[in-house]
Amino acid sequence: MNTKLKNTLIILGLIIFITVTGGLFDFVIQQGKIKDREKTINDLTRYQENTEVLQEQLLLLKKKVAQLDSILATRKYILPAPITQSKFFDFIAKISYSFSSYSNVNVDYLELKPVKNYFEYSYNVSGVAEYNDFNKILYGIEESKAIKKVSSVELSNNLKTDEDQTPHYLVNYKMKVSVLYASDDKIASAEYKENSLTPNPLYNSFYPLVRNEIPPNKEHLLDVQNAKLLALIPDGAFLSDAQGNTFLLWEGEKVYLGYITKIDYEKNQVHFILNKGGIIENLVLDLEKENKQSK
Repeated sequence: MNTKLKNTLIILGLIIFITVTGGLFDFVIQQGKIKDREKTINDLTRYQENTEVLQEQLLLLKKKVAQLDSILATRKYILPAPITQSKFFDFIAKISYSFSSYSNVNVDYLELKPVKNYFEYSYNVSGVAEYNDFNKILYGIEESKAIKKVSSVELSNNLKTDEDQTPHYLVNYKMKVSVLYASDDKIASAEYKENSLTPNPLYNSFYPLVRNEIPPNKEHLLDVQNAKLLALIPDGAFLSDAQGNTFLLWEGEKVYLGYITKIDYEKNQVHFILNKGGIIENLVLDLEKENKQSK
């Protein structure tokens, strides 16, 4: 075989090898990738052509989300979306901003734990407060829009006396509070308006019926003890106290620890009712030479 024919056969073999190899690569190896690319191109083209349809679907879904959120927000209590532990500190600060100077509140974070499909923060809330200030905290926690619950309460009475001996009957309190939130925002309201958290005033259950502490006479009212009835005038009475101070008073006016209940012009008497630390006394001053005092 001459050289020319030999070279021709080699070149022909290389051409056949390249053709077969290229065909295998194009139609076997690349075929799957080509189909994937074609599918992606077709999908993109289809979505591009249906932009208006997609916009309409998006608006419809947004409307449904807003309706669901509105339904959730109108309920009295809701399970909120995930919240930070500091949110409860802010909540207590807003409730306690109007407390008197005799009231205080402390909040301690305890733990976070999962419970079924929601999470639960735990806090200790403690302090000393006037009874109605304590009631504001308790009412605010229980009536808050986002679910919060008091799981335990410890209460005791506390007496604080000012420098002028004015007594204040306070409450020592310690509560364990749970704050709940949803594990995701699918069943939680994104925005909501807080419930009204202002309770009606209550009678102080820790106020003693009989008290040793008598409030001082800050208003410099007539002290009926050892007082004298000096004269009766139309619709009024002229009296003096043990220090010689004189007072012109009418029925219903305040005196120290009580009120004038009646001026009896027929018997020349003035009647008083006094509250001495929970003990009620009726006193009468007579217009006599010796100004006798009778009970």
